[in-house]
This record gives sequence, C-alpha cells and structure tokens, in this order.
Amino acid sequence: MSQSTTTLPPHRTPGEPPALRVPAHVPVAHVVRGGLVEGVHHGSVVVLAADGSVAFQAGDIEAAFYPRSALKPVQAVGLLRAGLPPLDDEALALVAASHSGEERHLATARRILATAGLAEDELRNVPDLPYEAPVRDAWIRRGLGPTRLAQNCSGKHAAMLLTARTRGWRLDDYLDAGHPLQRELAATVEDLTGQGIARVTVDGCGAPLFSVSLHGLTRAAARLATAAPGTDEGRVAHAMRAHPEMVSGSGRDVARLVRAVPGLLAKDGFEGVQIAALPDGRAVGVKIADGADRARMPVTAAALAHCGVDPDVLAAFATAPVIGGGAPVGTLRATDSLTPQGI
Repeated sequence: MSQSTTTLPPHRTPGEPPALRVPAHVPVAHVVRGGLVEGVHHGSVVVLAADGSVAFQAGDIEAAFYPRSALKPVQAVGLLRAGLPPLDDEALALVAASHSGEERHLATARRILATAGLAEDELRNVPDLPYEAPVRDAWIRRGLGPTRLAQNCSGKHAAMLLTARTRGWRLDDYLDAGHPLQRELAATVEDLTGQGIARVTVDGCGAPLFSVSLHGLTRAAARLATAAPGTDEGRVAHAMRAHPEMVSGSGRDVARLVRAVPGLLAKDGFEGVQIAALPDGRAVGVKIADGADRARMPVTAAALAHCGVDPDVLAAFATAPVIGGGAPVGTLRATDSLTPQGI
C-alpha cells in the first residue's frame, strides 16, 4: 500500500461517506497571557444527547477527517468480531490503547503475542520510544532505544497478529488495507459510525487509517458506551473503564478523567482528537484543527459540561496554565462560546 491516500477496497457500505472538504473549524480555545488573548486554537466540537441527536455543535462535524488513535476502541471491537480470542480486561484495554510504555504495558503486549506463539520481531508497527515523557526519560537513562514493543500502538498490533494467526490469515502483510483483517476492521468502523469510509491512508504506527466524520466517530463512542454487557462493544467498553491506566498511562489526563467521571469511556488521538461518552449515550467529540494537544482537554471539559457532568469535577481539566518566568501568568481555556450558560 502506498503512503498516499486512496479509496478503500470495495465492501459493504452502510451509509454515505462524510464530505471531502476542508473542515470549517471555528475558535474553540484561547491562550490568555497577562489578561490578553495571545493565541487562538480553532477546531470542531459535537455533543450528542442520550437519544443520539446533536445537542451542541461548533465548527464542522460532518467533514471527513482522520480520528487517529481515537478510533482504536472501534478497531478493538472489530478485532473481537474478526475472531480475536478471549483476553482478560487488562489485555483488552491495551488493545484499545495508546499506551505510555510502562512496564505493565510492555508485559501485557508480550503476553498477547505469546498467546499467538509470536515474538516482538513479528510486529510491524514502527519502533519508537515510550510515549509518556517520564517513562521515556527513564527508558533513555537505561540506555535503551526505540523498539516496536515500546511504541504506543503495540497492543493493537499484537492483537492484530493474534487475530490473523487465529483465523489462519497471512501475518507478513497484516497491515495492508486489502488484507482480510483490515477489511473486517473497516466494516466495523462503517457499522459503528453509521457511515462509509471516505479515504484510507497510513497511520503513524503503519496501520491503515480510516477517515470518518467527527459526528460519526462520536456516534461510535456512544454505541460502545451504551452497549450491553457481553457484547463485543460492551466488552471493550468495560475493559477501558476498568483499566484506564492501560488505555493511556498512570499519569495521563485521559486516565485521570475516566477515574473522575463515573462510567465515562474516553480515548484520545494524535492531532488533537478526543472522544468521551457516558453510559446513557451522551457523548462528545473534539478535534483541534492545528493538532495542539494542549487545547484538547480544556475543550473536552467544556463539551462534557453540556452533558451535565459536575463542573467541580471538570474544573481540574478545564484550564491549563500559561507560564511566564517559571510561574503561571495566564490560562489556556475553552472559548466562552463553548461554555454552557450558567456554568
């Protein structure tokens, strides 16, 4: 498969693909230094009510975009549908993870590979250092370099290999968009988002990356969050809620948010993407246009306020400090247009 974007190989499409256009993003976050707005982050936000209707939106929620790792929970469901053997909750959470590279993450990825009788060198994700800075720094101090296991997507890739081995599919080209495994995953993306895939390219880890809309991605998050126990969607949601530290890392903001909001399902993705969904189907999707991770969580907190999440709980996530001379001199916060009246 080439590195350029292409169309997905033909398969059943449950709905029309999202619009192929430059998204019409709007201001969603301000960087305030010394009382003046120093910078503006643009983006798009969607909030779904429990019945699936759009309760709030800002920007362009229907344009095609790449969800990056925020799509991993959907891909984890696809792996279960494709024949991934039963895993315990910690391991299944890692399948949906962008992990930090902590030892528990590496050990669990090794365990998934061992279930398939495979070793790390059969992974095809790109070698990398651990994702979270403190873990990466400790790794470097030990004299270690990039590895496939340390790369944040190794849990997903290990599960892809285990599924392919279980189904008797080829292992050497499991990342090809035409591989039976990837076609199964694409079908699940279309099913849970309720729309066709507009484009497929290659993600940072080397896996196929499917484009949907922010609205479709958030709809998929709501479907996982409301799924009945024992279903593939319900199994993934339960594992992610039970082990948020496996989905991200012990100190990551997504894990802290899941621990703070009862029943929340949440996943971040590179280039400023975030989804979060409550058990009754209320859900939010965020895309920061310039990919700035610093704006992702304050905007997500503002979106969750529209879902009725306790403002006192959200306060810890609603702003980020702006530093001057080693001390806070301002804040990064969502624009007033995103904040519900009375909050």
